[in-house]
Amino acid sequence: MQHIYFPQKAYKNLEFLSSEEARVLRILSEYLEPLTRLAKQKVHTTILFLGSARVEPEDKTHPLYRYYWEAEELAYRLARWAIKLKPKGKNFVICTGGGPGIMEAANRGAQRAGGKSIGMNISLPHEQFPNPYISPELSFIFHYFFMRKFWLSYKAKAVVAFPGGFGTLDELFELLTLVQTEKIDRENLVILLYGEEYWRQIINFEQLVKHQAISPEDLKIFTYKSTPEEAFRFLQRRLRKFLKPANKETSHRLGLA
Repeated sequence: MQHIYFPQKAYKNLEFLSSEEARVLRILSEYLEPLTRLAKQKVHTTILFLGSARVEPEDKTHPLYRYYWEAEELAYRLARWAIKLKPKGKNFVICTGGGPGIMEAANRGAQRAGGKSIGMNISLPHEQFPNPYISPELSFIFHYFFMRKFWLSYKAKAVVAFPGGFGTLDELFELLTLVQTEKIDRENLVILLYGEEYWRQIINFEQLVKHQAISPEDLKIFTYKSTPEEAFRFLQRRLRKFLKPANKETSHRLGLA
């Protein structure tokens, strides 16, 4: 009897799905899977925390040590506040890049408040493991940096940039550029630079104005705060206007209307 060969279905062919030709499918998957899961978990809006992955909660000798615990406290206050908000669903969910350091601190603070939090990790040559404080149902891993950046920012109504290095600067400046160029309406995203002393030492925005590389008006895109108390009060005041039912939300910020 002649043997009958049954070919493999294309969507089950891992060799094909990992190929260069199927890259568009992998990219599309990294759009659709988070879209589906966030909708299932009823996540309406987020607060994005950025910051160094190199800070450890026990290392008091690290120059950025205090920022770990201040990020934890700010995330705790925001999550405790957001849990009580209506309409039904999840507003202002704490969201991070999913790794250690400041990211861990923010997820940790949300967990202490009894809230859910999001971690959007990235696969790297030197594996970065998800921190243990992320809500399991809201833990993501991305292959493509640009898809991760999209999801970090798409539902964000506020960005809190704690002190950090190349990754933090990269993510912060991309968001500043999107607001400056009006791809994101500046009324739809609050950008807070946490730790005024650090940021003024690292980036001299005023010199950019002096050299006419940016306009004076661009300095109004962001605000400095330096304690969890004042940062919380500022964000609480600025975010209240976004509280409306999800089915009435008309966000066209990134061209996905």
